[in-house]
Amino acid sequence: MSQYVKRFEKNEKGTDWACGDIHGMFRLLQTELDSMGFDPLVDRLFSVGDLVDRGPDPELALEYIAKPWFHAVQGNHEDLAIRWPNGNMDAGNYTANGGGWNVANTPDVQRQFSDAFGALPIAIQVETEGGLVGIVHADCPFPNWPDFVTSLEDPNISKRMHGAIVDAAMWSRERIQNEDQSGVEDVRAVIVGHTPLQKPAVLGNVYHIDTGACFRNGYFTFIDLATLETVPAIPNKLEWEA
Repeated sequence: MSQYVKRFEKNEKGTDWACGDIHGMFRLLQTELDSMGFDPLVDRLFSVGDLVDRGPDPELALEYIAKPWFHAVQGNHEDLAIRWPNGNMDAGNYTANGGGWNVANTPDVQRQFSDAFGALPIAIQVETEGGLVGIVHADCPFPNWPDFVTSLEDPNISKRMHGAIVDAAMWSRERIQNEDQSGVEDVRAVIVGHTPLQKPAVLGNVYHIDTGACFRNGYFTFIDLATLETVPAIPNKLEWEA
């Protein structure tokens, strides 16, 4: 069971980074972290989700989730992996969306991934010198961050409404498709992924940082949560098609 929202105090010793969708590109991710001088003893990496599918290393997701410096929210591809062992998805559709690796797993392994992903929060919030930064996979479906967090954690909200909020947080593309500059109030910034872009985009105070690391000529974008400055990594030149 997800705790829905996970909160982190300000990092007093190192740097807090967030990265775009990983999609099974863990070896490339680690190469980029090493080249950046990422120090796992003091630095932290926050993931906008979509840890698996499409890339060559999805099985490493559980290893990274267990690392004390790595913190991820649920993405829509985690949602697919959570649903799969329960028979709530067509195999062809799942495979077409990159889930063939998991379809081929044994039921026990499928359940391991489902349980691990189900324990991830929907949203993360991190204290920084400049104020609170929110992290969610696709979007904050509320005009302000506190209402979003409160709704996620409200035990009195209807199951249907709660499900709609969670679905929007993991699946919505409204803001980026509409180029909505309204932003999210009562939070310094919101960091999201989900929609692969040729370069990072900022709409109001919402930072879209999925730059398609799993696709040819895509790359990881990292953002320093203290400065909100982005760092693009080298485009993916691997000789395979996602």
